[in-house]
Amino acid sequence: MKIKSAHSTRRTVQAAVDDLRQNLSDVQTSVVLYFASTSYAPAALSETMQKAFAGATVFGCSTAGEIASGLMLKNSIVAMAFTKAAIKSLKVMLVEQVGDKKGLKERVVGAMNSFNKSLGVTSLKLDPKRFVGLILIDGLSLAEEAVMETLGDLTDVSFVGGSAGDDLKFSKTYVFANGKAYANAALLAMVEPATSFEVIKTQSFCLLGKSLLATEVEEATRTVVQFNGKSAASAYAQALGVPVAAVSESFMNNPLGLMIEDEPFVRSPQRVENGSMVFYCNIKEGMELAVLESTDMIKDTRAAIEKAKNGLGGISGVVNFNCILRTLDLEKHGLLDDYGKVFSGVPTVGFSTYGEEYIRHINQTATMLVFG
Repeated sequence: MKIKSAHSTRRTVQAAVDDLRQNLSDVQTSVVLYFASTSYAPAALSETMQKAFAGATVFGCSTAGEIASGLMLKNSIVAMAFTKAAIKSLKVMLVEQVGDKKGLKERVVGAMNSFNKSLGVTSLKLDPKRFVGLILIDGLSLAEEAVMETLGDLTDVSFVGGSAGDDLKFSKTYVFANGKAYANAALLAMVEPATSFEVIKTQSFCLLGKSLLATEVEEATRTVVQFNGKSAASAYAQALGVPVAAVSESFMNNPLGLMIEDEPFVRSPQRVENGSMVFYCNIKEGMELAVLESTDMIKDTRAAIEKAKNGLGGISGVVNFNCILRTLDLEKHGLLDDYGKVFSGVPTVGFSTYGEEYIRHINQTATMLVFG
């Protein structure tokens, strides 16, 4: 067995970790990736997980809900164990104080230089068919765009991941590594799988045939002041044909999308402030965005997994970074179980994120690393 996943809903850190260790005891573990609710004390959890899987590289982050094989969970821990037959090499680096934009680029460059040193080759020369990056980052830092843009400048290797959550408390999120819990940090992992792999980006939206041009933006706060030269909320309401006072009711079903090669990279509205619109990820001035409308998430996700399965000749494991807005939408429509069942029979771990990472920072998307 190359890859195996497990989950636990036991209430204490020690009991839950013991549960995971027992369920993964038949794996010659070299790497453990885990995601956990903040109902478990973060520092104690990270220390206990490292001790339980001594000798392995153990890392993860806090969540706003967890995903296991066939299940959508809350207040749990999910873990995936890999043998050397699944992951040939893996190196983890931390970038701390990501919320402090001063010097952030240099700290990301420093992390990548550490990868270069350990691999004996510059990151620009790493083969993106052999390597893939994982990123777990503080979901309250507003730093995702800056980190992803810097990574894109430094390597052709794709980084995929999610922004850590805290069960919708919006207080403090954590990444876990080295037996410690870190707030205000990003965890970068350079992974060399021993199997074939594929990165999936799937969202469930179609185009409405309308667009909005960001004509005034406050990037630091992810706020669009104006679309099309009008107050952002008014322009958005006009595009949808709804009253300005009711625009927030359309946010879930009608986010905006930056179109790249006919593919939307979703930007989700968060709230209206004095006619301006605050988003969950950045929109730059001069950016034209398509107005989107939701489609069938279950059908679209099943199709994406089936396509990957056919392309890889089978799937041995899935790591799923699923937007909390997707999870809330599924919950609203009573479809959580149906979504979980898409991953039945396949070792799967994942979590409900405060944003997703793939090429850039996005929303209302599932980004997945799939092992053949």
